Amino acid sequence: MTFKRIIKLTLLPILIAISVVAIFAFDLGSYLSFENLAENRGWLAEAVAANAVLVALAFIAIYAVAVALSVPGATILTLSSGFLFGTILGAAYAVIGATLGATALFLVAKTSFGEIFRARTEGVLGKLKEGFARNALSYLLFLRLVPLFPFFLVNLAAGFLDVRTRVFVLATSFGIIPGALVFASVGNGLGVVLDQGEVPDLGIIFTPAILFPLLGLGFLSLLPVLGSQFRGRKKESPNG
Repeated sequence: MTFKRIIKLTLLPILIAISVVAIFAFDLGSYLSFENLAENRGWLAEAVAANAVLVALAFIAIYAVAVALSVPGATILTLSSGFLFGTILGAAYAVIGATLGATALFLVAKTSFGEIFRARTEGVLGKLKEGFARNALSYLLFLRLVPLFPFFLVNLAAGFLDVRTRVFVLATSFGIIPGALVFASVGNGLGVVLDQGEVPDLGIIFTPAILFPLLGLGFLSLLPVLGSQFRGRKKESPNG
């Protein structure tokens, strides 16, 4: 086994190890919390007022690293973005940071264990890979729009299944916009909630008024997949 291949195969395990150590050794979860945001919101607001561009760039970098390392707390970051920058800019910065971090993890997965998974072309994995090869954009949009699938698992699966980088970036950046807008909007009104000593309802995205439209968008993204399957069956039909 060549040194280059060893590096490729160890990239993902190394990233996972770094993530685990960072989360537990440095207690990163405590930083991404409402309590920490409430304690530091004063100087954070002052920092944004003094240099909004620099703080925005720092926020995007922090968000990207957190997503790349799969650190829990992306929702808190999106809320914080809305709180600091407003709904529209906050959602935009969250989308940029999340897309950068997700792409980094995707590329690591693609160059690491992805080589092993791509060699497996039989059985369920083979069919799944064929489906993604034909309709990767539709599948990924559905997985991003519907908030039922762990973000980091989608990043890894796309890398393992050899999704094209351009398609991954496009589906990720557009697919997470609705959710980012929802949480950034909640974050935009976070000051009032914190003043009352309360915690915002993170389950808001699962309320019917928000979840049903997201599900609708998700299923619309699958229409090309359903259409291609229908045409395929029609061609295979003896009466077609």
